[in-house]
Amino acid sequence: MIPLRDSIPSRHTPWMTWAIIGACTLVFVVETLLPRPVLESVITLLGIVPARYTHPEWAAAIGFPADDYWPFLTSMFLHGSWGHLLGNMWFLWIFGDNVEDRMGPWRYLLFYLLCGVAAGVVHWWTNPASTVPTVGASGAIAGVMGAYMVMFPHSRIIVMLPLLFWPLVFEVPAVLFLFYWFALQLVTGTASLLGPGQVGGVAWWAHVGGFVFGVLCYRLFLRRRRRRRLFPDEFGLEAGWFRDVSGRNPWV
Repeated sequence: MIPLRDSIPSRHTPWMTWAIIGACTLVFVVETLLPRPVLESVITLLGIVPARYTHPEWAAAIGFPADDYWPFLTSMFLHGSWGHLLGNMWFLWIFGDNVEDRMGPWRYLLFYLLCGVAAGVVHWWTNPASTVPTVGASGAIAGVMGAYMVMFPHSRIIVMLPLLFWPLVFEVPAVLFLFYWFALQLVTGTASLLGPGQVGGVAWWAHVGGFVFGVLCYRLFLRRRRRRRLFPDEFGLEAGWFRDVSGRNPWV
């Protein structure tokens, strides 16, 4: 199922979501301009290579800088192909604006980056001997999706299901769509632990880690809602709705 849009319009311009999409796109354009050997070196140095931290002797022999944890941040701005980039940015476009609405741009940016770091750490823990560089924003975006699921439980998603040459478009509850997505990552990630390497070259456990972090920690980043003061013509029956248990009006 391919999500097309959600049912909740954003109240503010999601400029931080746009900025993240722009940054990832710009970085990927630069990637396409690099010679192949240089690009491979950049991906190796700035992507997450779990064995680099699990086996420091091996890392030193290969030539990795010592005590360098920047890849947990830089990896989420790199992508392996146009399809990889477009898929990630499309999901961020659909789910990111509403989460940014509730958090504000700067708290949202911090939340996004911490989701990506948490995803990278989980990927490292579940694939400690892997020497394959992992890049992509999907772990951070998974955290945004996890936050969206619990913040907007009544939202609905318009999805498209390609059936041969006849695309089927229909509406599903956002909770159902996102839970299905998470269950797919969890099941496939578990299968990847039963065999060598990653299943399909995807860091499934990074998705799981980012999603769970988003579900558990999103409340820490919500901005406080400002209480509205009553206007003079509202001190009648309307004011009764705003009185606290002491009988006083807290808005004046």
